[in-house]
Amino acid sequence: MSEGTASKAPNLNLRFAEETDVETILGLIRGLADYERLSHEVTADVETLRRSLFGARRVAEVVIAEADGAAVGFALFFHNFSTFLGLPGIYIEDLYIEPAWRGKGIGRTLLSCVARLAKERGCGRLEWAVLDWNGPAIAFYRNLGGRVLDDWRIFRVTGTALDELSRQPASAGGTSF
Repeated sequence: MSEGTASKAPNLNLRFAEETDVETILGLIRGLADYERLSHEVTADVETLRRSLFGARRVAEVVIAEADGAAVGFALFFHNFSTFLGLPGIYIEDLYIEPAWRGKGIGRTLLSCVARLAKERGCGRLEWAVLDWNGPAIAFYRNLGGRVLDDWRIFRVTGTALDELSRQPASAGGTSF
């Protein structure tokens, strides 16, 4: 998965993360959270990531971008499903490039890599979210052919609201599992 010639970054290499990369991945996640002003929301730790990314039930994958042998960015993604297309898709949860390495084509190379994976895996969509204040990222994604879905809103249930929702009784005649 080497992408050394596709970027202005010297000796760029893309590779799937391995279990030994968990601390590096967590460091990149923290860098992203700092950039997005959301550090206070990071509760992930090495063991949680190890179980989620490399345990018995792997729920996401990571591609790491390395320049001159050092991790400088990553894309963390997972499969979803489009009922309308009847096909799987890939959702990019996080795409992050260390500030010193931005503008060198690494983000484009990572997105292109995940797009190739989507095509190889028979996916009909590649999707991600971006914070509305992140003008540089929005411009970058639009330049790549991404479009904002203005008529859709993301809903999220976490913490005590998730706890409460999970305790709601099944509807009459519903299946218990």
